[in-house]
Amino acid sequence: MLMTKPALDNFRLGLLFAVGSAFTFGMSGPFAKSLMEAGWSPTAAVTARLALGAVVMAIFATVVKPDWFREAIAHSKTVVVYGLIPIAGAQLCYYNAVAHVSVGVALLLEYTAPLLVVGWLWATTRRKPSNKTLAGVGLAVAGIMMVLGIIGEHGLAGAHINAIGIAWGLGAAVCAGFYFMMSDEVSSDGTGLNSITLAAGGLIVGAAAVALLGLTGIMPLTFTTNNVVIAGITTSWLVPVIALGVVSTAVAYTLGIRGVARLRPSFASLVGLAEVLFAVLWAWLLVGEAMTTAQAFGGAVVLAGLALARQGDKSGVVTAATWPDAGVVEDLSTARFELPPVALRTPDGSGR
Repeated sequence: MLMTKPALDNFRLGLLFAVGSAFTFGMSGPFAKSLMEAGWSPTAAVTARLALGAVVMAIFATVVKPDWFREAIAHSKTVVVYGLIPIAGAQLCYYNAVAHVSVGVALLLEYTAPLLVVGWLWATTRRKPSNKTLAGVGLAVAGIMMVLGIIGEHGLAGAHINAIGIAWGLGAAVCAGFYFMMSDEVSSDGTGLNSITLAAGGLIVGAAAVALLGLTGIMPLTFTTNNVVIAGITTSWLVPVIALGVVSTAVAYTLGIRGVARLRPSFASLVGLAEVLFAVLWAWLLVGEAMTTAQAFGGAVVLAGLALARQGDKSGVVTAATWPDAGVVEDLSTARFELPPVALRTPDGSGR
């Protein structure tokens, strides 16, 4: 059935917002890498990004939803968990991965989160995924092996694997995967927590948590005022910090929220995969990182596998959630997932 003109306009606007969100989120890794090359620790870069982003998002939330803080307090458990794991955890792991491997490889590793969720659901529900989902998982795994050089002319012996970077990248995937499971859990309790409240509150919690890790010495917290090099131009450290906090956090989250609100979540999540492509492009333009032809082909295989796995998933947990970096469902209480007769169990083991 053809869409009416208002519906078509709404779809186009939502698509524009979603692509804009992926475009601006893709800047995050390259800007952070420029700071790290100037002497910043990953923890410091994450703290700067989340702190500035939290301030801007709090101002925006106050303007568009004056009661957001009261709502955040009322749902403090959800906001705190979201801030600690999908925001602080994912960003801290991702930036540490970026410190050891290229931006593109780090982001591809994080974007394997749906594969972890598929495995988790298979293990906990004893329900075998569809053949399409399994094919997508296999394709994505093969693509990751190409990106890492495991599948290549010289096989494993010719691979250049940075174990620390890969471990951090997979840690980011675990944190992002937690968001999928958390979205299902939150949507089932009928709280109706608004996405703007969740984003603003989560950023505040995330910024405080990462800063605390640095101040207590658990993670190295090193800031410098050295100039940074971006796109071959030497400039002040303030440029990437402001870009991280305002453009690739506050603006990106706002665009993501508006995009998801106008698109089907499953479609919006597929559009979110464009973040990987934009991140690779920004890494090349801003910090001179380029993927090899083999890595680029492997990356395309990964994205194709993820898209196939999402299309084949029937539980809704994988297909209805976006990544924490791509915005959240406008009203989590309405993000009801159609489940098969076998009850889906949440991470704590409770059924719905």
